[in-house]
Amino acid sequence: MKNALAALALVINAFCYGVMWWPFRYLQDHGIHPLWATVLVDLVALSFIFAANPKIWRHFIAFPGLWVLLVAAGMTNVGFNWAVTIGDVVRVVILFYLMPAWVVLLAWPLLGEKPTWKSLGRLVMALCGVVIVLKTPESPWPWPESMADGLALLGGFSFALTNIMLRKLNGPPPAAVTVAMFGGGAVMCTLAALLGMHQGLVSALPSMASDWVVAVLGLSLMISVANLALQYGASRLQANTTSLIMLCEVIFASVSSVLLGAGTISMRVALGGGLILLAALLSTLSSRPSPTIATGEPL
Repeated sequence: MKNALAALALVINAFCYGVMWWPFRYLQDHGIHPLWATVLVDLVALSFIFAANPKIWRHFIAFPGLWVLLVAAGMTNVGFNWAVTIGDVVRVVILFYLMPAWVVLLAWPLLGEKPTWKSLGRLVMALCGVVIVLKTPESPWPWPESMADGLALLGGFSFALTNIMLRKLNGPPPAAVTVAMFGGGAVMCTLAALLGMHQGLVSALPSMASDWVVAVLGLSLMISVANLALQYGASRLQANTTSLIMLCEVIFASVSSVLLGAGTISMRVALGGGLILLAALLSTLSSRPSPTIATGEPL
């Protein structure tokens, strides 16, 4: 019964993150760019953490690796949250889930884990999937055809680095790690938003209005529920099982976006996405259980 409840909690987490593209689009329709929306949501979360532990920032002095985690987690938010707002959600989520392939490339220099023939095979499989997704009849090369494609790939690479840093860091309390991840979203999204405003890609925050303020608070509550569900489920199931269930996020994102007209599933996207997800699935099934939970959602 406990395992069933833990699995249900992880499904709830995957559902929350799988449909989170919709509140970001709702906020954009009300003049709140997804970068600013992420900043506001993360500041709400950080305010509660610092209220409970005002001196938590001191761990960033003792553990410099937290700064790398902050940047990596922040760029994950920049890439993913912006991409699902402006691009085809199905395509964005599939490209984001190239993350296990990036882990193969990053684990060797950062963790000293040499890739095996099996991991290299999964890497080739995932890259073949990317080529199929990106190579359209109109493009001579399999290259990102839109800003959303590039942001999705950036988000997946950054999330792979985030997972690597979570494994590499030893010693900082969980609260400090949480601050690094939420703080990364606030800091990096602010910097990206300011740069985007300079380039004319991001609009400034509008005057406060009840409709979007309530939506921001609702999104903050949604993320809090998702994280609590993840902590409950992940602490009671093996890491491999957790990662496997989290792949449900792709299903929730794909189905919801297609039903609401924010995504499409072509034969090419289905074939390429299938290879990418199969590589992710094989990576999950072949990895050794560990206390670090590697999930596919940004914070």
